[in-house]
Amino acid sequence: MAEDRSAPALLRLLAWTSPAFPIGGFAFSHGLETAVEEGLVRDMGSLLAYASQACRHGAGYADAVILARAHALADDPAGLTELLDQAHALRGTAELALETGMQGDAALRTLRAAWPAPQLDRLAGLAVTSGIMPALPVVLGVAAAAHGIPAEQACLGQLAAFAACLISAGVRLVPLGQTDGQRATAALEPLLAELAARAPDTALSDLYPAAPMIDLLSIAHETQYTRLFRS
Repeated sequence: MAEDRSAPALLRLLAWTSPAFPIGGFAFSHGLETAVEEGLVRDMGSLLAYASQACRHGAGYADAVILARAHALADDPAGLTELLDQAHALRGTAELALETGMQGDAALRTLRAAWPAPQLDRLAGLAVTSGIMPALPVVLGVAAAAHGIPAEQACLGQLAAFAACLISAGVRLVPLGQTDGQRATAALEPLLAELAARAPDTALSDLYPAAPMIDLLSIAHETQYTRLFRS
């Protein structure tokens, strides 16, 4: 019987995109905390709309494209150094840059400890040399390439994890029942599959994130009086 090489790769991807992966995703709301504070998100429908926009027009799809690019550049130090800078340039606010940078840094440390690979060690060195905290999609893209996970699968895992963090934050902030949270998650499935399929074929030069309201909410969150989340 032939060895099934897909199972270990899938298990790794599930581990890296799980809420149990210790990168602190629960601490970030991606501007959602201010949206709830201002009454823009107040029920399951408005939470689903927020998450859909963030995935299609904001960081969700942008990160999937960056992940796919990192996957292709996993053995190209010069290309990865440039991508580290580009990944942060695509963030509209300081808090959103912190969100991806802190999670990326934590992911890189954990991956090097539990799933070591020369490509991850090289990425850590590039981050130190450039002085740029590695964005989460860059780290996941390099890790996926190093461990034989196809780019499209890794993009889908990243998108699912991003959406799950938004839904989880919304369930806590609005608040909503857990079942409504799962209904919203189920409703996002076709969109996430569509975006994951497109991301590997999208060039960075063709990527134009357009979610200005989320950026404005993130800016407002920096001075919000009461805050549970870091973004």
